[in-house]
Amino acid sequence: MTSAPHAEHEEEVLCTAGAVLYERAIHGRSLTSREIEQAPCLVRLGLLQPAVADPDAWEPLAPRLGLHRLLRASADRIAHERREEERLVSAFAPLLLAGGHDDIQATPTLTLHTSFKRIGHVIEETMAHASEVLAIQPRSRTTQVNPAFDEPALQRDQALLDRGGRIRALYQHTLRHAPKITARYERLRGDVEARTLDEVTARLLVFDRTVAFIPARADRATALEIRHPAIVTFLATAFDRLWRLATPMYPQAVQPPSPDRITPRQRAIAELLIEGHTDTTIADRLGMNVRTARVHIAKLAATLGSQSRAQLGYLIGQSGILDQQEPET
Repeated sequence: MTSAPHAEHEEEVLCTAGAVLYERAIHGRSLTSREIEQAPCLVRLGLLQPAVADPDAWEPLAPRLGLHRLLRASADRIAHERREEERLVSAFAPLLLAGGHDDIQATPTLTLHTSFKRIGHVIEETMAHASEVLAIQPRSRTTQVNPAFDEPALQRDQALLDRGGRIRALYQHTLRHAPKITARYERLRGDVEARTLDEVTARLLVFDRTVAFIPARADRATALEIRHPAIVTFLATAFDRLWRLATPMYPQAVQPPSPDRITPRQRAIAELLIEGHTDTTIADRLGMNVRTARVHIAKLAATLGSQSRAQLGYLIGQSGILDQQEPET
């Protein structure tokens, strides 16, 4: 007797037949290759893996790891869509500016600025009348304080705060203990806060939730000024959601807990390790150099008692460290 053919569905979706078989597997019954033909999405999603003792048998991935894997895949798809939106906005910006519509020329919703001097001037003008700044500052050489340039920026920030404004800034965790960064905020007086995340987006500035600036090129020599209400609202909402997930850095730093002697940094690396990323990719995404990333990986392996990279992935899954959640702030 042959089973009904598996209904076609989106690759990243677990169908009803697959959910039934997966539930059966996690209750202690291994599945045969013939059985999983009813729901190949289980293998495609990585929820089943070949049994060591029997090549024809398939065993389930632990539910907590399965859920984690699917959530990370979903997050990667969302991030990809956001990058595609930024690419489209950048591609269409010069076309919109070159259009012949008088209303667009009179009040452009997208403006491309193509020099550091022009970018700085426009941002300074916008900030002079703003009452709220939302900023995402990824790790780069420009996040290191340069007294020659930072003093005017401090004065602009303080002028905004003196008007009763507020400043919210997001950095990567790798900068939370940078003395020059914290010293900068300690010089400011008013409603200013900074928080950190393992990973942040590209640089973003949002003023009064009406105008935003994003890089138009990787070297940041070109910036896109956005005044389209829908786009600016989208960017401000994305910032708010990242802000709620972030760890306070200033005015009062909060040290995330380290259950089972695993630090928050090592837990972030563990998440990327089980997704199969290389050391270079992990370092880039977490804003650190490759040598530092490898030191953290070695410490994580020593803590879990791993003797190899393959065993480390298995021990991460068995340890439950990815189930640990930092408290919301």
